[in-house]
Amino acid sequence: MHAVVIDVTFNDASAAQAELSQLVPQVSAAPGFVAGYWIALSPNKGTSVVVLDSEESAQALAKMAEGAPAMAVTMDSIQVGEVMGNA
Repeated sequence: MHAVVIDVTFNDASAAQAELSQLVPQVSAAPGFVAGYWIALSPNKGTSVVVLDSEESAQALAKMAEGAPAMAVTMDSIQVGEVMGNA
């Protein structure tokens, strides 16, 4: 399994929350989707962790995220890594 980790800065936290209602179903429909978590770390920062069944699926999702128009958030970083453990 591999994960896509995206760190963001909220430009508009309320709008970002509203956009999740559309984003979550799109991401969960991605090939290889296993699980996803969207986390508010502070009033202006957040992160998401999306786990996929393969590195190829994770790279494809990361590429899709890089090309997505960001309105309510600014994407600070997008990383792909191997899941080394889970519970």
